[in-house]
Amino acid sequence: MKVPRILGSLYVQVLCGVAAGVALGALRPEWAVACKPLGDGFVRLIRMVIAPIIFATVVVGIARMRDMKKVGRLGLKAIVYFEILTTVALVIGLVVGRVVAPGEGINADPRTLDPHAIDSYVSAGKKFGGADFFLGLVPTTVGEAFATGDILQVLLVSILIGLAVAGLGARVSRAVDLIDELGQIFFRVVALVMRLAPVGAFGAMAFTVGKYGVATLLPLLKLVGAFYVTSALFVFVVLGLVARWVGFGLWSYLRFIRDELLLVLGTSSSESALPGMMTKLERLGCAPSVVGLVLPMGYSFNLDGTSIYLTMATLFVAQALNIPLPLGEQVALLAVLLLTSKGAAAVTGGGFVTLAATLSATGRLPVAGLALLLGVDRFMSEARAITNLIGNGVATLAIARWEGELDLAVMRAALAHRPGEAQNKGPTPADAAPAPQPAEAEVRND
Repeated sequence: MKVPRILGSLYVQVLCGVAAGVALGALRPEWAVACKPLGDGFVRLIRMVIAPIIFATVVVGIARMRDMKKVGRLGLKAIVYFEILTTVALVIGLVVGRVVAPGEGINADPRTLDPHAIDSYVSAGKKFGGADFFLGLVPTTVGEAFATGDILQVLLVSILIGLAVAGLGARVSRAVDLIDELGQIFFRVVALVMRLAPVGAFGAMAFTVGKYGVATLLPLLKLVGAFYVTSALFVFVVLGLVARWVGFGLWSYLRFIRDELLLVLGTSSSESALPGMMTKLERLGCAPSVVGLVLPMGYSFNLDGTSIYLTMATLFVAQALNIPLPLGEQVALLAVLLLTSKGAAAVTGGGFVTLAATLSATGRLPVAGLALLLGVDRFMSEARAITNLIGNGVATLAIARWEGELDLAVMRAALAHRPGEAQNKGPTPADAAPAPQPAEAEVRND
């Protein structure tokens, strides 16, 4: 019996996996919780190849760029853009938190909260300070960066090696070619791993629904709903304006990366979509050197969804515990978050650990108040990850346009589904995942 063509699409397969996971979690919670290793295992497989892919892309991109002033200029533009957009996200979260006031009426008593429920997050948060964050950028050894998979450490090592290789010039041209070929091999590994994406999405979604249950959302539905709406407004208004400046429509861009969006929805991890995003952004006409440098940086410095979450969650805790925060203290909170939000991807536990560090730094709110968020944090993680993913993709396109490293004709042709007019950059890992087709034999060639 011939399988319908639509079922060969990774987009449809992941969607089916997510739907099946929700159904199992609702009907058989105990079975669904046992599916957690499926989701965790898939995310680990993706993370396994992220470090070598970043290394190969950054080193080859810088080595072939040769202009070191251009590298510095690109990094500076990326930091400026990240700081502006994350500040906008923090302010939007703060304004919505003040207007909607999702924590009002809960009237929780801090003495009744279980502080031990968040011990692991608090202990990690206490270790997270300004000096710790900057020291954490530097690995003890080169091998440590790859062993731990820390994106910022790998990026630092890759930039230093790329600069060294560029300085040596033609003498190490064979090494550059070898690194490029190794990068293509790891992209092919991602293509193989992506065949398991529907299984990973099924396991992660089944565990979430089975473990926490939709019923856990009801008491805190106002917070969850306000966060989702705010994230959507940020994407379609703020990022939509940036997209218009770059020269593309946001809807067509979202259709183009729909496989990655569904993957993040299923796994709650934006890292799982990083290799696919790198390849698709190159297919949109971004220079590989820009993609390799800007996109990994964004995973730690441009977390728009996490920034919205941090301000809204902090105000929620204050409102739920009936602790007034005057406007002056809220402005001070923004100043703290401008630092702590940059490390949300650099510590285990992500946004929740960063939130614990923020509350500890302010000294105004009890960290035990985070226990109020434990039941629904997982349900908000999908929106955080999706917003972060969209924001980093738009940021890469925007900085490429700013730097003059974006081929607008290629981008518009790709987004308009006119492959004959665009340069063929090879299939993305997501595109290569379904049943073998002639195009799948091609490997990422830059």
